[in-house]
Amino acid sequence: MQNLTVKFFPLTAVLVSMIACKWPQLLTPGKILVEPLLGIIMLGMGTTLSVRDFRLTEKRPLAVLTGMLLQFLLMPFLAFVIGHMLQLPREQFIGLVLVGTVAGGTASNVITYLADGDVALSITMTACSTVAGIVLTPLLSSLYLGQTVHVPAWAMFRSILYVVALPVSLGIVINRLCRRHTEVLNKVCPIVSVVGIVLAIGIIVALNADKVSECGALVIAAVILHNLAGMAAGYGCARLLRCDDRTSITIAIEVGMQNSGLAAALALKFFGGAAALPGALFGIWHNLSGAVFATGVRHLAEHRRRGRNNSSSR
Repeated sequence: MQNLTVKFFPLTAVLVSMIACKWPQLLTPGKILVEPLLGIIMLGMGTTLSVRDFRLTEKRPLAVLTGMLLQFLLMPFLAFVIGHMLQLPREQFIGLVLVGTVAGGTASNVITYLADGDVALSITMTACSTVAGIVLTPLLSSLYLGQTVHVPAWAMFRSILYVVALPVSLGIVINRLCRRHTEVLNKVCPIVSVVGIVLAIGIIVALNADKVSECGALVIAAVILHNLAGMAAGYGCARLLRCDDRTSITIAIEVGMQNSGLAAALALKFFGGAAALPGALFGIWHNLSGAVFATGVRHLAEHRRRGRNNSSSR
């Protein structure tokens, strides 16, 4: 059941997204459920972690630093280049660059979990980039757009506290107290995570259904290129630095998945509705691409394990 649920994650996400676009009224009432759903998913992730996992992460500052540098140096640069290359209209160019300047999103932690990546590293990187983004997002937006954008620092801290830190901490406590039931938790939590993230994706798509219909082909192409280039660069650079495959997958996901909700909110506040379109579209696309990536990575890992087991049995 667990393997089937994860295996059909991308297809389910696409089907739910199509339903959300066609009949958004079915899912828009669930707006208030997005953060609680993410919190439940993070709680489930926490049950697979221990304090020891985070201590091991502290011993790998290179991985965290690599992700941070790519997040804030490469992603805004890629957005700037892709926007110019595709000759996006001014407002949408601004929105794409803003997507590149923000921190990583909490959805990356979920995708890392489903990809069997290093969740502790992913959470650490998200937390670090969120804190750094309070300073770096205004600086980078000023550099690339010539206008300083105020970042809602408390809102960002509150989000990472409620949606990530507290649920994960509670999950770690549950893991420690229920060690006898570890196998049950490991079977149930991926299923809960898939159901939760699919519902969250559907609600996000439904809330932005009108914006999706307004997006032109160029904006869609720009968002897809930006996300895929970020993930590819994250993985490639990590491998060049001789990070192991699990760490490289984690860095790829963390770099390619942005806090697009924040980018859309900043664009809407400072530049108008048209500038918010790339952020809204990115929020939909990176969950779908992340779902496909996670499933592909898990399938490849399982194939390698089966190959090693067959070789050892001969």
